[in-house]
Amino acid sequence: MKKKYFIIGDIHGEADMMEEMLQNWDEETQQLVFMGDLIDRGPDNKRSVLTGMKYAKEKNAWYMMGNHEVMFLAFIDDPEGRFPHYLRNNGDTTINDLLGRPQGTPVNPVEDAEAIKAKYPELIAFLRERPLYIDEGDLLLAHAGVDLRLDDWHDTEPKDFYWIREPFHKGVNNTGKTIIFGHTPLRGLNEDGDFMKLWQQDGKIGIDGGAVFGGALHGIVWSDGQIEKIYSIKNTKPVRFTDD
Repeated sequence: MKKKYFIIGDIHGEADMMEEMLQNWDEETQQLVFMGDLIDRGPDNKRSVLTGMKYAKEKNAWYMMGNHEVMFLAFIDDPEGRFPHYLRNNGDTTINDLLGRPQGTPVNPVEDAEAIKAKYPELIAFLRERPLYIDEGDLLLAHAGVDLRLDDWHDTEPKDFYWIREPFHKGVNNTGKTIIFGHTPLRGLNEDGDFMKLWQQDGKIGIDGGAVFGGALHGIVWSDGQIEKIYSIKNTKPVRFTDD
């Protein structure tokens, strides 16, 4: 049984950075974890999400449910109703990538959702099965965090596992676990706005370096209740998006 974890923060279509980060993973000794949000905003959302699925199916990687995967599935299920919200969160980048079209191509919600369903049934089924959290005893993994206002974190509303922010960041961690999460870029968590420095407070560790916002992609090795090593890849490409 693997006792170490290699945990990668929000990728958001930065497939080149993802593949570079994966070169640091030791498959023999480390459980690979993708913290969710592999899609939307980046230059190659299709390659990112298909790579994530491949590693999950072929190498037993854990791929967490992120809010962007949830928005994608909501669009697929209700294209007319959910497309405006998905578009505000740059979901058109993933739609166009999956359909092999240039970025900026206008989206026809109903037609494009049907085309994606016809072309990617395996991917859609896979994304529907992503876990909201993984409990490893003294380690808890969730895309956004958990509701620490509750007596029992297990009672967290499903959407909070992938959407919660301040109630988790500012809450008191009485879970007895270290909670590793992504979702909120480090620029917004660290008082000095440093995206290269992990946010660590009260047994909570934020690792979303905001790669797609011109920040960095972080990967950490977790072993024996602590961070053993941190890998960081800076995004040196022009920034296309500036907020979360």
